Amino acid sequence: MSARAEAAEQTGHRIVDAMLKRFSSAPYDQIRLEDVADDAAVTVQTVLRHFGSKSGVMRAVVQRELGTIAAARAAADTSDPERTIAELVAHYERYGALILKAYSEAPFIDGLVELVGAGRRHHLDWCRDAFAEHLEPGLDPTTRARRRAQLTAICDATTWRILRVDLGLSRAQTRQALTEMVSSLLA
Repeated sequence: MSARAEAAEQTGHRIVDAMLKRFSSAPYDQIRLEDVADDAAVTVQTVLRHFGSKSGVMRAVVQRELGTIAAARAAADTSDPERTIAELVAHYERYGALILKAYSEAPFIDGLVELVGAGRRHHLDWCRDAFAEHLEPGLDPTTRARRRAQLTAICDATTWRILRVDLGLSRAQTRQALTEMVSSLLA
């Protein structure tokens, strides 16, 4: 990679980092490209040249973070349900607020509904795979499908937020509560 291409890549990373920092603490509609550009030490024209628009920067943020989240989930130890829940709670401690914020603001940002939908599908697949070998082998298809749905709902970021944020449970208490709910559904 040439020095110029490397510098352009680094500039793109700084812009995405600046947008992520702003989005983490403010509603999307209150984020100004001027502020993102200032935070990234570039001009608004540079932001537009790299991403085309404010929503283009936001899509880049979500794409990058979705990739990071998917990699973290893929690396999670799902060898036993208790370990799976521990990994999930650690994941939500880091990304839960951002995930929920992206879900709530996606309809107002061009192109974000599709990306958030991809994240949701990834979560569904991950839950199915993480608990597949722990479900009772002789379950009829209807019961198996219902249990998968229950496990997915228990493992959702919203459930984590209710326990951790709304009800004020500690991280350890949240992990215990989720583990108790999950274990009642498994063999």
